Amino acid sequence: MLSVFAAVAFTACKKQEDTVSKLVTVSYPTVIIKSPQYYSFPVGGGPLPSANNIVATAYDSFYHEKLQPVVDASKLSSLTSGLYVATVSAKNSYGYVGNGYVYVGITDIHDSINISGVYVRRLSPSDSAIVHIMKLAAGLYMSDNLAGVSSTNPGFIIPGVFVMDGDGSTLHMDKQPSTTLGTFEGANGLYDNSTTDTTISYNVINNANFGGQSRIFHKMQ
Repeated sequence: MLSVFAAVAFTACKKQEDTVSKLVTVSYPTVIIKSPQYYSFPVGGGPLPSANNIVATAYDSFYHEKLQPVVDASKLSSLTSGLYVATVSAKNSYGYVGNGYVYVGITDIHDSINISGVYVRRLSPSDSAIVHIMKLAAGLYMSDNLAGVSSTNPGFIIPGVFVMDGDGSTLHMDKQPSTTLGTFEGANGLYDNSTTDTTISYNVINNANFGGQSRIFHKMQ
């Protein structure tokens, strides 16, 4: 009887090794914003874009999955000037998430103001960084090289969006995502065209990949 009891107890306590692991290829969905991606409103203006009118599609080309995007516009506000970002995300069947973004600039700047053009950051006597700044909407701009790094470091050349305040000189480089280098936490800059040398200057956005030194961009065109 003791032998039978021991056998039954052993069987009852035996660990069941039935967990199955599966190796999958990492693939992030692509989110495409179909409605406007860039907006500009005066302080207190609107109506701001919302989850009801931000239209997007999402697809995972590796797994051939058509996905339903989810819009988070909860951080948008027109109470204070600056840059606000709505996130549009999609998750594939293996839990990998892709994102798209809608940018809203809040500023009382007049739409006739335009500081777009080609700028240069002089890194050394023999090295410079060329930066293109494009106007997206009233007071809303994109830089194709936000940190002004040399072409010898292509992995650190990333675009960024900023807002010009109603005074025509203060620049808001508020918190925003980047595709490869984490989230920029924000900084204020200055546009100065009071002399023949038009400049944009700011301390680089707070990010572990860059130092905090002041960066000056001189307009070429």
